[in-house]
Amino acid sequence: MDQITTIGLDLAKAVFQVHGADATGRAVLRKKLRRSEVIRFFSDLPHCLVGMEACGSAHYWAREIGKLGHEVRLIPPTYVKPYVKRGKTDAADAEAIAEAVTRPTMRFVSLKTEEQQSVLMLHKSRDLLIRQRTMIRNQFRAFLSEMGIISATGNKGFAALVKEFYESEEKFPSECRSVLRTLCSQNDSLEKAIQEIEKGIMAWHRSNEVSQRLTTIPGVGPLTASAIVATVPDPSVFASGRHFAAWLGLTPKSHSSGGKNILRGISKQGNAAIRRTLVMGSTALVRQEKIRQKMNKATKGWLGSLLECKPVKVAAVAQANKNARIIWAMMVHKTSYEAPKAA
Repeated sequence: MDQITTIGLDLAKAVFQVHGADATGRAVLRKKLRRSEVIRFFSDLPHCLVGMEACGSAHYWAREIGKLGHEVRLIPPTYVKPYVKRGKTDAADAEAIAEAVTRPTMRFVSLKTEEQQSVLMLHKSRDLLIRQRTMIRNQFRAFLSEMGIISATGNKGFAALVKEFYESEEKFPSECRSVLRTLCSQNDSLEKAIQEIEKGIMAWHRSNEVSQRLTTIPGVGPLTASAIVATVPDPSVFASGRHFAAWLGLTPKSHSSGGKNILRGISKQGNAAIRRTLVMGSTALVRQEKIRQKMNKATKGWLGSLLECKPVKVAAVAQANKNARIIWAMMVHKTSYEAPKAA
C-alpha cells in the first residue's frame, strides 16, 4: 500500500473498481470494492492522487474522498477513452483513468459543491418540465385540430385554444372531453411547478454576488448567469475567454490537415443549455439593434456593423461568443461590466 501514488477509480452503482499504480506507473493494486467499502478503503490508504470520470455521482465521491486528505481530480469521460487499451471492462477503465490522470496536458473538471449541484438541479428540472409542457400543448393542439379547431402558435394562441375548448366542450364526445380536460390540468400543474422552480433560481441569483454582476452584461439574464456560476466553480481552469467559449461550443469547428486550415460551423460541444440561453439573449440584442438602425437613433457599434455583412443567426452566435468571453474575464478578474465607449 505504501508504494501507491496514483489511484484510478471506476465508479458504478454498487461495485467499484480500483487500479493503484506506483511512481513509475507500474500496477501494484487491482481491487473491487462494494459501495460500503469505499470510504474505509481510502481512509486506510496513504494520501495519493485519485482520478475519476466526471459522471453523475463523481462530485459526491470526490468531496468525500477529498475530506480524507487525498487529491481528487475529475476527468471528462471522452478524455479517458483513448487510454483504454482494448475491450470494455471495469478493470480496463480503472487502469485508463489511472493513466489519464497523470498526463501533464490532461484537462480536468472543477469540483462542484452541494449548493452548486442543487442550483443545477433547479435548472435541469425546469428544462425537463418545459419539455413536458411543450409535449402536452402540442398534443392538445393536435387533438383539437382533429375536431376542426385551430389557433395561433405561442402562449397566447394556446390560451385562446383552451378558452375556446371550454366554451364549446359540449359539442365533443365524452371521451374526448375527458382527455382534453386531463391535458389542461397537466398543463396547469406544470405551469405552477415551473414558476416555483424559477422563484428558487431567482432567490439564489439574488444571494450570489457573481451571478448578479454577470447580469449587467447585455443579453445575459438571471437564468444564464446562475447556470454559468453553478456550472463553472473555477473559471481559471480555462486559459482564456476563447477556451471558455470553445468549451461552450460557440467557436468554429476546425477540420484542418496538410497545411490547409478549414473552419466550419460552431462545434456545438459542451453545455447545450448554457449555449442555448446565451444565443437566445444575443438574439434579443440583435433584434434591438435592428430596431435602432431602422429608427436611426444610434450609432452603429460592433453588432450593427456585423449585421451589415452577416446573417442574423450568425451575428447572434458571434454576439454569444463575445458575451462568453466577457463572462470569463469578469469571473476570473472579479470585475464589473463596462460598456464599450463609442468611437
